[in-house]
Amino acid sequence: MNGKKRSVSNILIVLAVIVLAGSPLLIAKGAEFGGADDAAEAAILEIRPDYHPWAASILEPASGEIESLLFALQAALGAGVVFFGVGYYTGRARKEAVGQTADVRR
Repeated sequence: MNGKKRSVSNILIVLAVIVLAGSPLLIAKGAEFGGADDAAEAAILEIRPDYHPWAASILEPASGEIESLLFALQAALGAGVVFFGVGYYTGRARKEAVGQTADVRR
């Protein structure tokens, strides 16, 4: 694949991701996007109102914004680790492939 086709493909992929990520915000205006933990707690209390959790949070963030920040930081660190590994192994495979073709040319 040449450079121009690759850059067009990359732009189309980025636009598709933006549309997929932004469409729920446009379609469901004014909707509350709650977390799965809150939904699970509400469902459990509806089924069994006398339920008491057997574990508690070690660290309770001071506000929802700090909780969101910590979640985003965790996601960014996880993505960094995953994509570092992907890049490392891709680079290693390319290096080995170049080494093999160099041996063949001799």
